[in-house]
Amino acid sequence: MPPDPVTPRDREAARAARRRPCRTTDPPLPNAAHGDSSPEWERLRERLWGQRPMTAVGGRVQLIVPLRAAYGASVPVKVAARLPQTEALHVRRLSLLVDKNPSPVAAVLDLGVDAGQADLETRLRVDEYSHVRVVTEWSDGELHTDSRYVKVSGGCSAPPNRDRLNEIGRTALRLPDGPHYDQPTTAEVQVVHPNDTGFELNQLTVMYIPPHFVRSIRLRYREGGVERRIFDADLDFSVSENPLLRFRFVPHGPGELVAEVEDTKDGRFRGSLQVG
Repeated sequence: MPPDPVTPRDREAARAARRRPCRTTDPPLPNAAHGDSSPEWERLRERLWGQRPMTAVGGRVQLIVPLRAAYGASVPVKVAARLPQTEALHVRRLSLLVDKNPSPVAAVLDLGVDAGQADLETRLRVDEYSHVRVVTEWSDGELHTDSRYVKVSGGCSAPPNRDRLNEIGRTALRLPDGPHYDQPTTAEVQVVHPNDTGFELNQLTVMYIPPHFVRSIRLRYREGGVERRIFDADLDFSVSENPLLRFRFVPHGPGELVAEVEDTKDGRFRGSLQVG
């Protein structure tokens, strides 16, 4: 099992960085190609996966990110797996990373076979010109990766929307296209939450807003007296405000889709949706 992607030492470093500009020490790569490496990526790869080989060209996963995003605090990211989830071969873990963010490991999802297809859509904060990467670990032990270079900045320090603080934790699930029994069905979970990074400045007090963000989302589908795991997601503040995950799961009949959410202030929230 790989080490925990974000260690307590990483957390402390991120907190200490709140009072300095939200930038890394390595220079930006304004003209980098999508498949290029970076000093940050080399360090991350060594720490998280050691010397294990990764397939990047013609691999089992594709990452779709705009080259120039409109807003650094909300960059759309889509992961598409090229193979379905089966008992014989499936994605066990999916990691999303932003090389030059203060906390580069944005999300780590442990997936079950009942996800049907290891596809994921979300929105990330990108603080400066950087590569966004996905790494998938498959049940046969192989690692497959893809990357895209994004030209945008300011994602970590953009002022959050403070209009819905009374609704923090409200968790909603929906099926955009309805249920499709015995085949991958698209679903969404969204949590109302500022996902404060610790780098945003309060314009009234001229002080930094303390970090407060969604730490985990657990998705289960309950049908016929059986609870099936869809995914367990560990998140960081590199995920945008009001975190939204669009994913797949395979319902075999009517049931209940349940999301359990926890944030960094030990807030615990729950949402559910009756299916069928």
